[in-house]
Amino acid sequence: MSKKKLVVLTGAGISAESGLKTFRDSDGLWEGYDVREVATPRAWRKNPSLVLDFYNMRRKNVIDAKPNAAHFGLADLQNDFDVQIITQNIDDLHERAGSEKILHLHGEILKMRSVGDESLIYPITGDINIGDLAEDGEQLRPHIVWFEEPVPMIAEAVPLVKAADIFVVVGTSLVVYPAAGLVDFVQPRVPKYIVDKKIPSTEGFYGVHPIEMPATTGVEELMRILRGE
Repeated sequence: MSKKKLVVLTGAGISAESGLKTFRDSDGLWEGYDVREVATPRAWRKNPSLVLDFYNMRRKNVIDAKPNAAHFGLADLQNDFDVQIITQNIDDLHERAGSEKILHLHGEILKMRSVGDESLIYPITGDINIGDLAEDGEQLRPHIVWFEEPVPMIAEAVPLVKAADIFVVVGTSLVVYPAAGLVDFVQPRVPKYIVDKKIPSTEGFYGVHPIEMPATTGVEELMRILRGE
């Protein structure tokens, strides 16, 4: 008998409990930086060194962070379900916790790419510096979807969401589009669970089971519910 398809959309709230900050915690400031100065194409054109410094610091933060109980809990659910993670996060904590099917909507901090050819992508654990070039001779930049850039992986995420037998949201405010719009593609009769310490508005999103807890304890509760414990 095939396992039910469990599709999980995760956001910053799941990584926050591993110590990774989100700009939405502090009035548009991200560890003291205005996101418009470090996370937009305009910022890159204006001051690429500042942008690289910011993401080099964030890369170090991710490498130092460890998966938490929520990451491990979602990985453990693979024993019972066909689990597909769709994450807005750029860290690799789902991978390190053992999840096998992960789609990164907004890129990955441990990868870099050419500014001229988006298909030239390379692994990176150290720093990217001005003058570091891809094989096409173009400057390397973080493999991150910045604000005001298109989100190409949305096209891959939509059919995954449509195929869900169970849909779960963990640690996202559902205000960052187009990612937040994925909930509109969940089939109407599919059970839906939202795990967050503050449940976002679910107006027009029917059949929702709210679990108003932080990600770590909320995923533990979700596991009990899904396993009928």
